Amino acid sequence: MNQPTLTDLIRIAKHAGGLLKDGFSTDFQVEHKGLVDLVTDMDRRSEEYILDQIRTLYPGDAIVTEESGSFSGDNGRKWFIDPLDGTVNYAHHLPIFSVSIGYAIGNQVQLGVVYNPMLDECFSAERGKGAWLNGKPIHTAQAQTLVDALLVTGFPYTIRDTENNNVAMFSEFVMLAQGIRRLGSAALDCCYIAAGRLDGYWELGLKAWDIAAGGLIAAEAGARVTSFSGDPDYLKPPFTLCTANPVLHQEMLNVLKGK
Repeated sequence: MNQPTLTDLIRIAKHAGGLLKDGFSTDFQVEHKGLVDLVTDMDRRSEEYILDQIRTLYPGDAIVTEESGSFSGDNGRKWFIDPLDGTVNYAHHLPIFSVSIGYAIGNQVQLGVVYNPMLDECFSAERGKGAWLNGKPIHTAQAQTLVDALLVTGFPYTIRDTENNNVAMFSEFVMLAQGIRRLGSAALDCCYIAAGRLDGYWELGLKAWDIAAGGLIAAEAGARVTSFSGDPDYLKPPFTLCTANPVLHQEMLNVLKGK
């Protein structure tokens, strides 16, 4: 049975990213899925290409993708697709976004690729073999305390509708950390942890396609990747994520758990 390689995922992600880059400065269409939750015709164009590639080359695989939902499979293999992670940025012509593709066998992600077409940066990982940026190995930073750490986070689209919206957590972390950034692409957040550009990442209100590839890339670069409860199986509801090097990760979990 045909199985993809990391090279296959990189090829698909780069082509989809090229479509996004080509459309970035055009007059693309923007629609509202919710009050602040957007989708563009470029999301759909990228997704259509990726879905076509998977269905043609790997028939029988299940697919979980942001815009079209879930497609069942019959062989225990599953793809997690975010064709444009950072749609709000893209809609505002802010060049911080990515294509994210994760490939799992059973319940375990085996391959992950996150591609930032505007910088031509391709983050990738294969379980048990390491993580790379444009083919060169990457590793997490080694900040040991929050006061020395540059953190990153995000906020759910439901921020106006629920008290569990990360505002209180942000207020606590901002008083403890060296600084906090909010970039708007969960997949890139994970990859920047992997590359040592940022020290720690936490977020709630995520979806599996946001973090399947990035979570593997961070873990293969030396990060600990868990839910807020410390569960290493973070690809299940309520889809919370905390990742950093092991020492800083525990410091962050202590804050998230109110210790």
